[in-house]
Amino acid sequence: MKALIVRLSAIGDVVHALPAASALRAHGWEVGWVVEPAARPLLESYPLLTHLTPVPSARHFRIGPAREAVAALRAHGYDVALDFQGLWKSAAWARLSGSRRVIGWSRRWRREPLSAVLGGERVELPPTITHVIDENLALLRPLGIEAVGRRWFALPRPGAEAYGVGSGLAQMGVPGDDFVVLNPGGGWPTKLWSADRFGKLADALWSSYGLRSLVTYGPGEEELADSVRRASQLGKAQPVSLSLKAFYSLAKSARVYVGGDTGPTHIAVAAGTPIVGLFGPTEWWRNGSPRAEDVCVERTDIDCRVDCHRRSCSKWICMDIEVERVLRAVEKRIG
Repeated sequence: MKALIVRLSAIGDVVHALPAASALRAHGWEVGWVVEPAARPLLESYPLLTHLTPVPSARHFRIGPAREAVAALRAHGYDVALDFQGLWKSAAWARLSGSRRVIGWSRRWRREPLSAVLGGERVELPPTITHVIDENLALLRPLGIEAVGRRWFALPRPGAEAYGVGSGLAQMGVPGDDFVVLNPGGGWPTKLWSADRFGKLADALWSSYGLRSLVTYGPGEEELADSVRRASQLGKAQPVSLSLKAFYSLAKSARVYVGGDTGPTHIAVAAGTPIVGLFGPTEWWRNGSPRAEDVCVERTDIDCRVDCHRRSCSKWICMDIEVERVLRAVEKRIG
């Protein structure tokens, strides 16, 4: 039996779908995945996948690569395609795969509700399920797989990337696991904690624990990371840019990770890193770490966060979080 996971993007959402791949393999399924370029490196050499089919993103769509992807998908002869994304583009790829069954969420649970017309079997989300990982696992129920609550991650061993990270830490004079990862980036402006406060947190972590801070950043976030560096008066915030697999290796060695609702945070969760999450317009209980020991720092004194999900905001107070609160959360998480 062959199953195709359709989760094209984004990086964090791809990570949230990894336990579904684990559950499928545990029940004897061969698993394929269709993914856009940004998240592709995370899935390459992924041990649980039989096939990985890259497809062009909607922004850079080209008919030639799209035709090749359709031919590759149909050549694998999938028995079922699982649309975890609920968009027009994901529904289209699920349908174009040629799978005998197409399973996706019903209209009310899809990000683009009308895309349900391209689906086959429509699944209702049980009201008792809240975390996005469990939502993904619930989509396997039409296959007779009950895996809700089994949040297995099986990311590939980074290999050469891990060696490169170790060498880089040694060159920077960062010993062993005596460092923290600070990630100031985020897909939405409303998810960002201020660079100035990240810099002050780096100083407080050095003064309180002797911990160096590595400030991770992705494409287009160079200036943001450098702003954190400049805000650290003690000079203990070092910007680093890594591949996704190298970041995974770095996170596995960190004492703690501090960041918002963004892809690197979810990779750090999968790596087993102790997490302190900074959440504003999105919900920790749905998108954050599913582990009880991880800590979320958020504004609970404002009511505008309910069903917010705004990418821009005129008053934007939900991420106005004091450095002292975050430092206390780090102290709690690392004991």
